[in-house]
Amino acid sequence: MLRLGWADAAMAVSISHVSFEHHRVALGIGEASPRISWQFEGDAGNWSQSSYSIEVSRAGKSDVFDVTSPDSVLVDWPSVELSSAESVLVRVKAYGGDSGVDTDWSETFSVETGLLDDDDWSGAQMIAANKTTEEDAPHQPILLRKSFSLDEDIESARLYITAYGIYEAFINGDRVGDAVLAPGWQSYNHRLIYDTYDVTDLLQRGSNAIGIHVGEGWYAGRIGFDVTRNIYGDTLGGFALLVVTKADGTREKIPTDLTWSSSTGAIVTSEIYDGEFYNSTLDQPGWTTSDFDSKKWIGVKALEPPYGRLAAPDGPPIRRLEEVELEKVITTPSGATVLDFGQNLVGWLRLNVSGPAGTKIKLVHVEVLENDEIATAPLRSATQTDYLVLSGKGTQTWEPTFTYHGFRYVQVENWPVDDTPLDKTTVKAIVVHSDMQRTGDFESSNSLLNKLIQNILWSLKGNFMSIPTDCPQRDERLGWTGDAHAFSPTANFLYDTAGFWRSWLRAYVVPVVVPNVPAVGPVNPAAVWGDVVVANPWNTYQSSGDLAALKEHYVGAKAWVDSGIPRGEDGLWNHTYPQYGDWLDPKAPNDDPSGATTSSALVADAYFVYVTGLVAKIAAALELEDDVTHYKDYAAELKQAYQKAWIDEDGKVAYETQTGLALSLYFGLFPDGQDTAAASRLQKIIADNDYLVGTGFAGTHLLGLALTEYGLTDEFYSMLLQTTVPSWLYQVAMDGTTTWERWDSMLPNGTVNPNMMTSFNHYAFGSVANWIFRTVAGLSPAEPGWKTIRVAPIPGGDLTSAKASYKSPYGLTSTEWSLDGEDFNLKLVVPPNAKAEVVLPGTDDDVTSVGSGTHTFKVSGFGK
Repeated sequence: MLRLGWADAAMAVSISHVSFEHHRVALGIGEASPRISWQFEGDAGNWSQSSYSIEVSRAGKSDVFDVTSPDSVLVDWPSVELSSAESVLVRVKAYGGDSGVDTDWSETFSVETGLLDDDDWSGAQMIAANKTTEEDAPHQPILLRKSFSLDEDIESARLYITAYGIYEAFINGDRVGDAVLAPGWQSYNHRLIYDTYDVTDLLQRGSNAIGIHVGEGWYAGRIGFDVTRNIYGDTLGGFALLVVTKADGTREKIPTDLTWSSSTGAIVTSEIYDGEFYNSTLDQPGWTTSDFDSKKWIGVKALEPPYGRLAAPDGPPIRRLEEVELEKVITTPSGATVLDFGQNLVGWLRLNVSGPAGTKIKLVHVEVLENDEIATAPLRSATQTDYLVLSGKGTQTWEPTFTYHGFRYVQVENWPVDDTPLDKTTVKAIVVHSDMQRTGDFESSNSLLNKLIQNILWSLKGNFMSIPTDCPQRDERLGWTGDAHAFSPTANFLYDTAGFWRSWLRAYVVPVVVPNVPAVGPVNPAAVWGDVVVANPWNTYQSSGDLAALKEHYVGAKAWVDSGIPRGEDGLWNHTYPQYGDWLDPKAPNDDPSGATTSSALVADAYFVYVTGLVAKIAAALELEDDVTHYKDYAAELKQAYQKAWIDEDGKVAYETQTGLALSLYFGLFPDGQDTAAASRLQKIIADNDYLVGTGFAGTHLLGLALTEYGLTDEFYSMLLQTTVPSWLYQVAMDGTTTWERWDSMLPNGTVNPNMMTSFNHYAFGSVANWIFRTVAGLSPAEPGWKTIRVAPIPGGDLTSAKASYKSPYGLTSTEWSLDGEDFNLKLVVPPNAKAEVVLPGTDDDVTSVGSGTHTFKVSGFGK
């Protein structure tokens, strides 16, 4: 028996937030006509928008634009284009049509453009210290400063800034903004992000000073698993324009130019992989204040400017976002002192310490212990070691500036215990990552499953560092595209990633890491990894509904399928090209992670058919009918070629493995009538393997989806809830607090896998969370952008309840179900201006459509 109820509530609906493009803060954006979105809150039942009004206030004048449309996500800018550095105020009102319920006007939200043209930079120069640069060695961070005077009251001020390297800026001794490691990792030869800051409150009438601190970062540091330095350049530089608008409306501009001066300070070296050496005795206190004596400083020189490559950011910067308290202090068998923060995280330490002048504190960061000592072998050549030399002038608050570490444990040497206790009052871990908006959450009755989701979340945070890296600790930390391909649906649920992905894929030229680095070798095409140029824009479109972004990436998607993939005589992949294949299949040899039980050639060909079909779907979304026909026909041809190459006349796949069958099933590659038997064989293979995982990067993210499509959800529940290796919960049972690179990065005896490619913070296998959100919680978009929500929870395993929420482009949606004896109970919340298609378990896939509001459902006798 099925009963449906709707919570009777007063008709209430309001606009909770207004946004522009995909910017969390719309300051210094690069779009002259930014699209506008608004999210709703309230419990109005079956409420949909019939029209809206947008008020745009600029230069003291307000205009209201009335539009008849149900759209509330990424609607066109209604007014004339914004000019460079123009700030306007926007508010929105939505009308409910026949419901008779309209929203009030929203709060007012500001949007401001950055510098939209190179000419707007007023001739700013990229400046460097006028000294000989370091050769084959770390670059000491440079200090750049300029004093200036403002003779009138200040109305507003903006700082536009970037660097060849990574920077911090200061005005009158105060730090500008809260971004760290800015502007992030760039493809410097093609595109260089600049940041915009409101610095009005940092300036004063009279004497002022501005300072820029630049470290080597990714620009000139050692990047990749070799000794390669200076990938993009060998000289650090700062590039900025300070624009001050005075009370009378006139503007004064202070660009970086040859009138600045330079020096060095307390940071001797600060490297991405190898940490920071900070010598407090070399500090220059007050170097960014107007009364600082800079007579001993040297001049600056001009570098090649970045004109033609400057761009405003699409996604958020990296910020300090959490603090983790010290859990315990350990004395190891060797007598070493080790701090345990209880969580594998990414960031650095903040110390509050005093001690004798010259005291040199050493901090070695690692992810795990082995034999109760710190395990440094997984770091390979990266040292992840910070040094702090104390000033002896009282308590110092210190944290590194131009490096970051992946760690849970820190070995501390030479701590001044006589002056400062080593405890949670003096040491904290600072967590940093790209500051995306959190959107998704999940919880169930199974505590291990909940911990898995938290581990996946921590691995996402630790590796979304302006680009999606593979790991945050060893001498790698690269933007591997295959990892991102597999994980993007999971990431898109947990966070609003649209701006993050858009920024990363702008740099995409089909290497296997983005940005590309010499250490990886020549740019050769590879399936799954290269396929990200098709799959990632499609996945992002599903969550964001951004058709314009999809269109931007369509050229690259077509180019990959048309000419990026080298063909063999049968029209499939040319198999003389090396492939990563089903990377890190649990049965792959320890020293050959691509040596999976499934042929890498089969994997490549299966994905070729799949992404060609995706190009046809993208073309359909863009209403390019000729392309739809072409790519559908092409995908059909490739499917026939795949069947000829890999499936025999009895429907057997050449590699009857979890991945071989899952890909063939999920991508629809079997001849008609042969798929059901193949699903049964996959079911048997899984059962015969004691429900343990048999997939690597290529198969893991699709295995559960394939099984559920063929009614085998219970089998995947059995896999998901295993706790022996290889399984997802094995890592949880082994006290993992992030997801691992290898299924057995830590062996059952507690020792570290001896292979030199062993990370304890890799998100790829966390791609299983997409299945958890879609199937356990039952939440997924039924159409791009979540205008229609698919709600189809399937209970299983030992779970008696589960709940999830997702902050969609329309507002918060959530599901919460429980089993009560033989009854299944579901509570569903649908935001205003959206609807849901509900499929309840045990109802033969019957679909119930509901509008906004809170709905309750019961399936009686479900447990029979």
